Amino acid sequence: LNHSMISLGSCTMKLNATAEMIPVTWPEFGQLHPFAPIEQAQGYKQMMDELSEWLIDITGYDALSMQPNSGAQGEYAGLITIQKYHESRGEGHRNICLIPSSAHGTNPASAQMVSMKVVVVNCDKDGNVDLADLRAKAEEVADNLSCAMITYPSTHGVYEETIKEMCDIVHEFGGQVYMDGANMNAQVGVTSPGFIGSDVSHLNLHKTFCIPHGGGGPGMGPIGVKAHLAPFLPNHKIIGVENVGDGEVREHGAVSAAPWGSASILPISYMYIKMMGSAGLKKATEVAMLNANYVAEKLSAHYPVLYRGRNNRVAHECIIDLRPLKEASGVTEMDVAKRLNDYGFHAPTMSFPVAGTLMIEPTESEAKAELDRFIEAMVNIRYEIAKVESGEWNATDNPLHNAPHTLDDICDSEWTRSYDRQLAAYPVESVKRNKFWPSVNRIDDVYGDRNLFCECPSIESYQD
Repeated sequence: LNHSMISLGSCTMKLNATAEMIPVTWPEFGQLHPFAPIEQAQGYKQMMDELSEWLIDITGYDALSMQPNSGAQGEYAGLITIQKYHESRGEGHRNICLIPSSAHGTNPASAQMVSMKVVVVNCDKDGNVDLADLRAKAEEVADNLSCAMITYPSTHGVYEETIKEMCDIVHEFGGQVYMDGANMNAQVGVTSPGFIGSDVSHLNLHKTFCIPHGGGGPGMGPIGVKAHLAPFLPNHKIIGVENVGDGEVREHGAVSAAPWGSASILPISYMYIKMMGSAGLKKATEVAMLNANYVAEKLSAHYPVLYRGRNNRVAHECIIDLRPLKEASGVTEMDVAKRLNDYGFHAPTMSFPVAGTLMIEPTESEAKAELDRFIEAMVNIRYEIAKVESGEWNATDNPLHNAPHTLDDICDSEWTRSYDRQLAAYPVESVKRNKFWPSVNRIDDVYGDRNLFCECPSIESYQD
């Protein structure tokens, strides 16, 4: 990922300016104890308050809690906030959460973690939430409707034009709207959850606002809420938290061990927003959409693009459908993903949200030259698939099926494959100028998933 374009879809990963990262190395941020009295951390508090005010402005919400430590924990905190709101109105029995079939897997998991019952809402043939089904199910469970969890733009990478109607339907039957913040990179400066009609959202600061999240963390998933939910935001038993926009400290318990989550990484988002400014943030959103549509348009002549919105456009990511090619040639989405390694690219998100597809999100970070290099790789792979499809290449003895090719493969004096090793390692001219060598061949993922084992060396072996 650090050698080429980051193409992962539905998981915004941006390039980071050094100026954003430097403050993380300062001991004044990194070595402060999370329970230090707030009067001893006034500079920290000023930074967090400013960042909170900016995020409130960006989201259109009224208050914000910085405590949740990840996007998933933000979902959990947001749903707890909704529950406490219902309880305050004598409606604690409301325990049903409506979730579209296209939603992120974290949504139903979070709902079940707070003891909500999940009712799935259907999507239409274009991947959009079926409004008629949403209304029917909201009406059916009206007395017990707690909330709906909606992603905007949709998980399919399209702006759902009925999003406001969805919010209105949920509100009509007494529910609250939780808007998943995963695709916020297509909203900043253009629209906002608060404007659309949502009541609460988490923000992936480790996606939209530049905190790197490779390798599993750390992350930050603060939640923004409308004013009526502000009194029910998380607190902390050790350090009383005054949530920005709320102004009061209440006893609602914590969702994270530290009062402000992984606060030491907040300077990254602070610096990003400070340096970008309002105009820069809006331009980033516009360029992210431009890049995604450029990729979709260039690849559509070679691969089907699964979902599009009005004017045949996608939002900030596009889904390339490999299922028809798999049926015609036997080449799988895994073959394409692994072959991309030979071209110097990490594969896009595979088989999410639709099995047998690749989801591409270039963000605003990538220059046109890098987009063109990725497009060249995908187009060339399509030509390779055609050779398998026509029978010119054997179904198993071909560069796609055997990808990725390591340096050991190419240097092997016993090269027995029917295709040229030059084709395997340097499929296009640009790869020769900057070759990334995969370190290992493909493994049997399914076998590994189903045959877990633990190798625990004996004490004696350590003595040896």
